[in-house]
Formats: sequence, C-alpha cells, structure tokens
Amino acid sequence: MTNQYYLTGAQLVLSNEVVNDASLLIDQGCIQSINSSHVNGAIEIDLSGKTLLPGMIDLHCDALEKEVEPRPNVHFPLDFAIAQADKRNAAAGVTTIFHALSFANEELGVRNNQFAAEIVRSVNQWQHNALVDNRVHCRYEVTDETGLEQLMSLLNDKSMHLLSLMDHTPGQGQFKDLAAYRDYLGRTYKTSDDKLDEIVDRKQQAASGAMARVETLIKCAQKNKISVASHDDDNQQRVDTMHGLGVTISEFPIDLDTAKYAQGKGLKTIVGAPNILRGKSQSGSMRAVDAIKAGVADCLCADYSPAALLAAVFKLPSITDLSLSDAINLVSRNPANAVGLTDRGEISVGKRADLVAVAHFGDLAQASHTWSAGKLVYQTSY
Repeated sequence: MTNQYYLTGAQLVLSNEVVNDASLLIDQGCIQSINSSHVNGAIEIDLSGKTLLPGMIDLHCDALEKEVEPRPNVHFPLDFAIAQADKRNAAAGVTTIFHALSFANEELGVRNNQFAAEIVRSVNQWQHNALVDNRVHCRYEVTDETGLEQLMSLLNDKSMHLLSLMDHTPGQGQFKDLAAYRDYLGRTYKTSDDKLDEIVDRKQQAASGAMARVETLIKCAQKNKISVASHDDDNQQRVDTMHGLGVTISEFPIDLDTAKYAQGKGLKTIVGAPNILRGKSQSGSMRAVDAIKAGVADCLCADYSPAALLAAVFKLPSITDLSLSDAINLVSRNPANAVGLTDRGEISVGKRADLVAVAHFGDLAQASHTWSAGKLVYQTSY
C-alpha cells in the first residue's frame, strides 16, 4: 500500500505562521512539498475544516506505568500494556513519545529498578511493531543506591533516550515536608505506616552518596550523547549545580524565579499540559500558564495524560498572548531542539512526515488523523 498522501484544504500550522486552505505532499516518509499540485498515485485526503500541525513530541509522560500497573500490585503483560500506550499516543497526536519510567526502588511497584529496566527493554522491542516513535526517558531517584548499575547498562546499550535526575527527599523540591511525602506514598501505594517509616529512613540515609552517583551517570550519558534533565528545581543553587554537571533541561521548575534562572543558564524548561487544563499544579508548585505568560516555559509535556497535550495547546492562544504557531512550537519544534531531534518538529520540506490533523468541536480539539514517518497510523470519523 502506498504511503504517498496529498493533503488538501487544511489550516496549516508552520513554526512562524498559519496558512489557510493549504496542501501538503507526503512521500517516502517525508514532507515533499507544500502547496504544490496533486501528484498522480497519491492518496488525496480532504482536510477542509481541520488544522494540520506537526506531530507532537512528548518528552515526559509516565502514563505507561499506569498501563502496566493499573492498580497497586496488579500487573498486565508488558507487550499488552505497551501496545495500549502506543495506540493512546497515536490517537492523541503524539508521534514521538518519551515514556517516563522511574528507577526509584523505594517507591515500590513498577518503579522497582529491575521491573523498570524490564519495561525499558520491552518498549524498545515493541518499536518494531509500533504506530509511533516510542522512546524511553529514565528517571533516576538520586537517593536510590541500587539503580546505578541498571541505568549504566541501559545507557551503554542505547536502550535509553533521555535521562532525568529526581530527588524526592522530603523538605525540598516537590515535597515541602515529610508529611507531604508520606501522604504521596500512602495514597499511591497503599503503604502501611511502618513501611513508610522504613522507606523515609533509607532515603535520608542514602542521600550522602547521591552526588557521586549522579556524576558517574551524567558522564555515561554524555558519552552516549543522551540529554540529561533535572527535576523539580526549586532554587538557583540547585540550577547552578545541575548546570555545572552538564544538565541541559529543567523539568517542572517549582516557581517562576527558578524557571527564569534556569533559562538564563541555557536550560530548556518543561511544564505540564494537565496543569494548563486544570489551572493549577497537583503539588502546589507554579501554574504552568503563569510560566508561559512570563516566557519561562520552553516545552509542554503530557506528564501523565497524553490527551492533555492537544487540548492544552489549542487553549493557550485564548488565555495567553501566544499565537497558535507559538503554542504548537511548545510541543513540536522546541522539544525536538531540546533533545537534538533535527529530523522532525515542524512542517517543513524534507522533515520527517510526523503530522496530526485536528478536528474542532467548539473549544475542544481532537486528532482525526495521525501520520508517523509518513504512515497513516490513526484515523477516525466523528
């Protein structure tokens, strides 16, 4: 079956402008031309009334963990869970997904290091059958003394595509005090008070050796040309430390001042799309819309909900000063640049044909077609 498509009638979102009633030719997995004549043999698809934008690039989404473990200690087969996540992303218009998988042995469940490594390798195996480009974002809890060996192995065998460094020690970052951390573990994993005490004690004891482990891991990532992100930066000193170690991305900075400082140091900042839709952070940190209004947010990620990305970017022009192109850049060109994906991220001749056509129902935007490397992987009719 041909993968040559001629798309017509769309509102086309380029990186710096929106073109109405546009046409686009897909051939050999790439964007061959814009506003050219129809090519014989191409499948013509009329996108009148729809918006055509670059396939979205999501640098951080941990929804796969919930596909694997929908309830505490209830696990699905990995190939089944990954296939469901793959379909969800295609239907959401996400064509490059970095599945965020935590290596945090003290957080139980799928975040056990051995289990997390098994999921990583299963994602890479599934890619032969995948609808979209499934990649892996490994999140390392720096107070975990047991994860370094697994992560080094995943880096060296090219199973990982992005590394981030987390520190959920109570008293800083996302968890402002011990009570907040205990509440998170208790609610998420239905953990007893005695088990919570044990986890917290070990985490605090292991913090002393964290820097040496981090330095070792970052050097290995740099050797393998893998980008490294920090997580929940909450002050300038933390940003300086991360920047000095070679970190180039700041995920979910806690407040506007820290996000601005991180940008000033050259780090790309990431905020969450669910935060846009809900109007607030789940942990009491800054509102993502405030970061965007202040110009200190470079990228938008799905966080835990792939479907939130599309809804969030189409909402942004009505609640901020962003143009539609600027809003779409937050989920396409900017994340591509953040991790060095030079072959995608915008609608431009010669780029990989990762595209999503969007139907509009009042204020609600929904993907109607998704192409990944020129292949039509999702199509629906409302």
